[in-house]
Amino acid sequence: MIEKLKEFFNPKNQKKNASNLVVLLFAGAIVLLLSNYFLGKKNDTGKSTLNGNDNGLREGYVFNSTEESYADNIEKKLEEILKKIKGVGEVYVMITFDDTSEKVPVFNTTQTVEKTDEKDAQGGTREVTREDLSQQVVVGSGGDSLMIMKETKPKVRGVIVVAEGAEDIEIKEKLYSAVKTVLGISGNKVEIYSSK
Repeated sequence: MIEKLKEFFNPKNQKKNASNLVVLLFAGAIVLLLSNYFLGKKNDTGKSTLNGNDNGLREGYVFNSTEESYADNIEKKLEEILKKIKGVGEVYVMITFDDTSEKVPVFNTTQTVEKTDEKDAQGGTREVTREDLSQQVVVGSGGDSLMIMKETKPKVRGVIVVAEGAEDIEIKEKLYSAVKTVLGISGNKVEIYSSK
């Protein structure tokens, strides 16, 4: 082993060793880049939980950020919770929305105000104010996604619930109240029907 080290540091072999070292460093860099690329793809699922939590209705339920996925997520969660009401069998829910969700990005705002007093030859003075305002959208650490300050979800236009057991007026009223409470909407936007 000591002989190998002496041979490595021998001035005659330094050019050969330097070129081997450069090749080795280059190969290591390629391996790091490739591993980062493939590991990064595995960890990027593109999914998140609804509003950061699931309101206790269904653990681990996730959705993509598209509007259809959002609607599907709400419908499925509502179906799951309504099935748990005593006397209710199979439940189907359809929700329609007025508009789409809106995402407000984070801005880095810089404002400068410059005031100067100018005197003219006749002895008069005037104040000159110059304002500069610049805004830049803040992006995430990867540089490929915007940082979002807030996201407003679309408003519910109407809900239809078709449920086994809804022919009973008491169960129908429980379903009606549950939908109004969960979605925070008025009663004229909810219709409950019994299934075949």
